[in-house]
Amino acid sequence: QVLQGRYRILGIIGMGGMGAVYQARDLNFTNVQRLCAVKEMINLAQDQSIREQTYRNFEREAEILATLDHPAIPKIYDYFSFGDRAYLVQEYIQGRNLEEILNSTDKFLPVEQVRVWGVEICDVLEYLHNHEPEPIVFRDMKPSNVMIDHLRKVRLIDFGIAKTFQMNQPGTMIGTEGYSPPEQYKGMSSPAADIYALGATLHHLLTRRDPRLEPPFSFDQRPMRDYNPNVSEALSSVVMRSLAYDPNDRFGTADAFKQSLEASANGGGAPAAPQNQGLGPAVVQNRPTATSLIRPPQPSTSPVPAPQPMAPQPQQQQVASPAPSIMTGASEVTPLWSFQVEDAVRSTPVIVDRMVCFGSYDNNVWAIDIESQELIWKFPTEGGIGSSPIHDKGVIYVGSADGRVYALDARSGKRRWDFKTEGKIFSTPLIYQGIVYIGSDDGHLYAIKGLSGAAREVWSYDLTAPIRSSAAISNDRLFIGSDAGELVAMDLDAQAVWRFATRRRILSTPMVRDEVIYFGSDDWQCYAVDFNQGYPLWRYRTKKPVISSPAYAKEKIFFGSADGTVTAVDAMNGRERWQVEVGGPVTTSPEIAGESLYIATATGDVFSMHVDSGNILWHFKAPRPVLSSPRFHEDVIYFGCDDKRIYALQA
Repeated sequence: QVLQGRYRILGIIGMGGMGAVYQARDLNFTNVQRLCAVKEMINLAQDQSIREQTYRNFEREAEILATLDHPAIPKIYDYFSFGDRAYLVQEYIQGRNLEEILNSTDKFLPVEQVRVWGVEICDVLEYLHNHEPEPIVFRDMKPSNVMIDHLRKVRLIDFGIAKTFQMNQPGTMIGTEGYSPPEQYKGMSSPAADIYALGATLHHLLTRRDPRLEPPFSFDQRPMRDYNPNVSEALSSVVMRSLAYDPNDRFGTADAFKQSLEASANGGGAPAAPQNQGLGPAVVQNRPTATSLIRPPQPSTSPVPAPQPMAPQPQQQQVASPAPSIMTGASEVTPLWSFQVEDAVRSTPVIVDRMVCFGSYDNNVWAIDIESQELIWKFPTEGGIGSSPIHDKGVIYVGSADGRVYALDARSGKRRWDFKTEGKIFSTPLIYQGIVYIGSDDGHLYAIKGLSGAAREVWSYDLTAPIRSSAAISNDRLFIGSDAGELVAMDLDAQAVWRFATRRRILSTPMVRDEVIYFGSDDWQCYAVDFNQGYPLWRYRTKKPVISSPAYAKEKIFFGSADGTVTAVDAMNGRERWQVEVGGPVTTSPEIAGESLYIATATGDVFSMHVDSGNILWHFKAPRPVLSSPRFHEDVIYFGCDDKRIYALQA
């Protein structure tokens, strides 16, 4: 294809969400082959005002580039548009970007080479920050936006979000998580933001620790020499100064950063940061630990502990008791009653009329009278029960490690029907319009229709890996996670609509609220994903797997983590509202009733917390791990414990 009768497209250089970059030949030069890069933008916005704003942004990139004259900045040749597409023609750069260079080897890059690249990038940033009539802030410094050309020189690419800088003027948060500084998440940007992002880029190149996979703003917890002893103390101190949380504590200018990088070659470090430099807007000191997701999750290049298998009887984890400060002001409670069965109780109980129903690893489903604590009935299966029972129209549905899903009469406990799968069942059933949906370790999600004394398979969907998450349903769409790390959205006829991939298995059951899907993953993240198309809205990173299924209240999402924390984040953007350390891994899911949140830990602690503040209202200490999620009913909390008991506590 030839654009404008002049630019013959030769191939694709790269593709993105809004278009592509092509290699092209300029046909105006007939005697020589002059190559150029043609950047295409496809405008798919339906709203006319948004379409116009998108075109203005593209034109701004052309205008910015047209005013620049620096050897590290590509030259612009042409700009044109037609239909819903706009094109920017610029200098073609032969080479590779720094991310490609880093990923091409498993070894550390030469420290001296990285230092030299840093000096060259500082030089071009200094040029941009001193641009007349207004300074230009690049705003998206990262390895993939820095090319090393065939002459081994730095070239800065992708000026799509660069902007002229006006002090203390907020704007839209644009950038890439991990590389962007704290103030940029508040929509504030200044030359100090580019200094931080360059520091993050150098830290990544020198340590091979991808900041997109780490907790935000945690560089101070990852000393460079801990990962790469080839980095000198002098160079480390320079890079870490550029990564200061407060912009006033960073280098005052890119030139000052450059001079310190040059001095580090001879053992010179970073000078002490002067106070009150006035480099940018004030930044709140409560550091956010969640970020808007600018790009989908990337494959991990850093070591992540392998998730532990969800076995019926894992060993009890030895974890320190909660810190005394956690318990300040919290009352200790004693059970209203408890009932002992024959093995660990890890399923979440369900309340039916005046009885509590639950499964146990003694292979039985139990029904206990909540007033007299007498046994009403029990039903034996051929395997341990980690699946949680549900109730619908007088029937109890539950799965078993014997591979069957059972339908039991709620009053008598007699079997109505059962259905056999090819794997163990730890997934909790979901019932919708008379159809039971349940996952199995055989990798299938089953839709089952109960008949008189029997059941038939309506359909099954192969997710290729064990399913221990439970399904969620909203607007006739099903959502289910698997041990393959995929969240799949499908219609009620088992036709996949979209898939979203995480880096580890999904045991957390998704929750749907206001056309957003919330769920956790063993990759240490809690995710928010768009209902209709499955694109990520935000993610929140913890320090260990998130097995806990999220809960919603007061525009907040609540969940626990195996790192021993319970966290509340803003449902819209994933910003942390509060976080409480509870002293032990949290694999249970929160139960919310009124102003209280109830949750339990693998060290046997059960907490009542205030929804708004996270303050502990009361605490109960069980003798063994509590892996059963609490259930609230009429001011009483019910849960199972590995000490073979079901407990009732006054809420």
